[in-house]
Amino acid sequence: MIPLSPRTFTFAFFFLPLLSILLLNLPLPIPNSPNRTSTLNSTEPQIKRNNYIVRFIEYKKAEAHREYLQSGLRLAGWGWIDRRNPAARFPTDFGLVWIEESAREGVIREIERLGLVKDVNYDVRYGRGLLREEKREKVGAFVDGKKRPGKIFTSMSFSESEGEYHTSISNLSISWKRELLAERSQVTSLFGAEALWKKGFTGSRVKMAIFDTGIRANHPHFGNIKERTNWTNEDTLNDNLGHGTFVAGVIAGRDSECLGFAPDTEIYAFRVFTDAQVSYTSWFLDAFNYAIATNMDVLNLSIGGPDYLDLPFVEKVWEITANNIIMVSAIGNDGPLYGTLNNPADQSDVIGVGGIDYSDHIASFSSRGMSTWELPHGYGRVKPDVVAYGRDIMGSKISTGCKSLSGTSVASPVVAGMVCLLVSVIPENSRKDILNPASMKQALVEGAAKLTGSNMYEQGAGRVDLLESYEILKTYEPRASVFPSVLDYTDCPYSWPFCRQPLYAGAMPVIFNATILNGMGVIGYVESTPTWHPSDEEGNLLSVHFTYSPVIWPWTGYLALHVQIKEEGAQFSGEIEGNVTFRVYSPPARGEKDRRISTCVLQLKLKVVPTPPRSKRILWDQFHNIKYPPGYIPRDSLDVRNDILDWHGDHLHTNFHIMFNMLRDAGYYIETLGSPFTCFDARQYGTLLLVDLEDEYFPEEIEKLRDDVINTGLGLAVFGEWYNVDSMVKMRFFDDNTRSWWTPVTGGANIPALNDLLAPFGIAFGDKILNGDFSIDGEQSRYASGTDIVRFPGGGYVHSFPFLDSSESGATQNVLRTSDMTSADSPILGLIEAGEGRIAVYGDSNCLDSSHMVTNCYWLLRRILDFTSAETRDPVLFSNSAKRNSPIYIEDKQLPSRRTDVNFSAYSAVMGKELVCMSDSRFEIWGTKGYNLQVRGRNRRLPGYPVIDLGKGLNSTTDTHSRRPKLNARNKNEFLGNRYFGLFYPEELDMPVLAASHWILPALIAVTGILVFLSFWRIRQRRRRRRKGSSAGRFQNL
Repeated sequence: MIPLSPRTFTFAFFFLPLLSILLLNLPLPIPNSPNRTSTLNSTEPQIKRNNYIVRFIEYKKAEAHREYLQSGLRLAGWGWIDRRNPAARFPTDFGLVWIEESAREGVIREIERLGLVKDVNYDVRYGRGLLREEKREKVGAFVDGKKRPGKIFTSMSFSESEGEYHTSISNLSISWKRELLAERSQVTSLFGAEALWKKGFTGSRVKMAIFDTGIRANHPHFGNIKERTNWTNEDTLNDNLGHGTFVAGVIAGRDSECLGFAPDTEIYAFRVFTDAQVSYTSWFLDAFNYAIATNMDVLNLSIGGPDYLDLPFVEKVWEITANNIIMVSAIGNDGPLYGTLNNPADQSDVIGVGGIDYSDHIASFSSRGMSTWELPHGYGRVKPDVVAYGRDIMGSKISTGCKSLSGTSVASPVVAGMVCLLVSVIPENSRKDILNPASMKQALVEGAAKLTGSNMYEQGAGRVDLLESYEILKTYEPRASVFPSVLDYTDCPYSWPFCRQPLYAGAMPVIFNATILNGMGVIGYVESTPTWHPSDEEGNLLSVHFTYSPVIWPWTGYLALHVQIKEEGAQFSGEIEGNVTFRVYSPPARGEKDRRISTCVLQLKLKVVPTPPRSKRILWDQFHNIKYPPGYIPRDSLDVRNDILDWHGDHLHTNFHIMFNMLRDAGYYIETLGSPFTCFDARQYGTLLLVDLEDEYFPEEIEKLRDDVINTGLGLAVFGEWYNVDSMVKMRFFDDNTRSWWTPVTGGANIPALNDLLAPFGIAFGDKILNGDFSIDGEQSRYASGTDIVRFPGGGYVHSFPFLDSSESGATQNVLRTSDMTSADSPILGLIEAGEGRIAVYGDSNCLDSSHMVTNCYWLLRRILDFTSAETRDPVLFSNSAKRNSPIYIEDKQLPSRRTDVNFSAYSAVMGKELVCMSDSRFEIWGTKGYNLQVRGRNRRLPGYPVIDLGKGLNSTTDTHSRRPKLNARNKNEFLGNRYFGLFYPEELDMPVLAASHWILPALIAVTGILVFLSFWRIRQRRRRRRKGSSAGRFQNL
């Protein structure tokens, strides 16, 4: 061994630590994740030609459009398709062309450059599943995980022998098997149609368009079939399925056993579905154009699906109603689930009809609101508009006789028949001046009877009342109104969810989205900003902002109220009443000189309570949710084979409505965030709740959340979902609607994005897809397609269970598993303190989602919130057996990776977008980037807030105790020790002590080096003094 000189030893102990500091702070190269992009198999079908709809900005004969395209396009690879149907003799606004797949992009680009072309769209194929009476089974767009031919439509169930009523609040089921009484078998008598028949109103000279499967000529139940048209590629006008005949019978049947509402109405049967229940957008567009050209009065459409972004179809529906055709449509048969409204019934200009049974209970099959178009920044509209009897309704069979069917597709013609009867009440020479889609909807909703026990998103205005609507129309004068016209927090359950949670100061705005009905004209305008008129002095505590339609067209618009309680009302408890008024005007009608003006009134009665303590306030993240449409967002539970899309909104008041009610029952107050994380003040909330999220995160959000948890004491509860790239690739399917391959945009949740968000805390999810039953403290739960935890800091509490991995890689391992082998435990639940805050992560959200829930885990959610919001530790969740002394850790390259073959920015509200706080956030930060992260932690005055102390809320009722973790000598050492060594792992836990360690660690090393240097310096000094002493003695002796 070579001896080191003192100078060399000093250099090693002093300068090497400094060198290590530099090396520790240098960025380390991270190996790239393996490429998991999949390519199409060679066995996939090669599509040579596809049909496209070319929409033009004006109506012309089809020949003129064809010549225009042929003169403007010089590229090959396309051709015009002649459409031979009854609409061919009228001008049209679209053409149908075929385009070779190899030339698709170039041809479409050239077509869209032409000045008279609006856009180019796929000729979407529609497919509908009927519930045949003899089979009694639902058939939707997907069967056993495979897509049926046609456009994605929800199940059109028609017959259910036994009913089940699900309440909206408790989700309990009430079975009823009561046979339909003979005297109640005629649905017409239940609505008093005989009273109008006696007055001579029978639907005469009313043109009723029935878009369905056709009708047979000379059917004995009908005496006024004016025209039958075929829009399909089949050479027949007859109904071979029975659906169109049944619908026509409910509307205008004359048989004494199954009477229709308007027996003298003129039936125009539009056969738009084949015997295989298939249709195309181009068939519908031609048929719609023909209905406009032939001046139909009423149109019934008993079809629907979740895709409200099929623009050619949706915009043509607007055009139908704009031409004063009253459209009635079924709201859907996807109940009792919420957020399941079908299009076009969910459009405000269409009368959307739900179903009830003869006990005035909402039918179990009837879809529930709210509409989901407006999410995430806004709030959905009230739908359905009305409900009608839709169970065991009598109607006509294909050739003769009557039968009983059920479904909203039956309730829709019940209302359509009433509409025909009401239209006949108005003299023919003045019908078009008085009746329109808005005025008819006004008569129906204002005359409806509100049902007890159901909320507005189940029943709309209530059960239709034919005679009340008749009285309204008798004296009707064109006017505008708002629906609903009352928001009453004391009227529960009708005003659910608003009546379930009162207002309080400091909360996110509560948004109420009402519909403007303008019976004065197809186009209208809000004259000036709506005004809030409080009925007493306390009403001045309410601050109301408004967003509304700049143009009311066709016939309808929206008025959204954004409601907050002012800060001076932080201690107020009571009710606030008043009215919101606004004026709507329309251009003068034919023969009039002055514009039409009407004043609309919306009555408010609101409950207000003092601002709850911070520990009772939860913030729900809606902003980072992505749903179908527009992208293929897969379902959360892979066990559900017949509903593969995530399309229910993932909102507190749609498929998480039962969880919302549970939290309210537990004393929590839940608010919704529809903007980025920079748009809320974390000092106001006990927990930020992240459930089943699919979007990415802005870097500012990740930074702010870390600061909110560590320094501000915000609790964080995360419920993840499955994510496995190989499994996603296998889930793709070829859609013959769009002639393209559909592949999931992400998994049940966007785990790579969540891992980025949780990286500062040393937490990450994996890519397993776990299934199994487990029990904690006697509570049985089902883990349904959840994921595992693959990173978690030491010192936390982790619960693991032996589940099988059903992902593609896991399935292979399961095949190799022998019977005597046991499944390895997978971590699924983790809890840990993080600075002043607390974090809980769980790998599955199906137990909170009422859509396809097997068992709920509300018990677990309550215990998690007790911990994250109030520092209450459940003895079972925080048992010694769950305590981890060492961290769970895997390398970066083993973490789930993002898909590189998907254009995620097309669906994301983050990627390629600007960070901005929208109208769902506090008024004072609308249009800004939110709360400034750089000044957080210092006292500052926020707009509209009093001066506050750090760590306190924005009013005197908020928790004022410190949120710092209580550390004794033992757990303090564990806390510091584990996290100190965690620094040597990439992306390990980053907490306040670790944040400080950016300077503590170098300082400790430097101090150690200095001490070593000083010790050796002292040793050298002592040696020198000894030598000097011995030398001096020798000199003295000399």
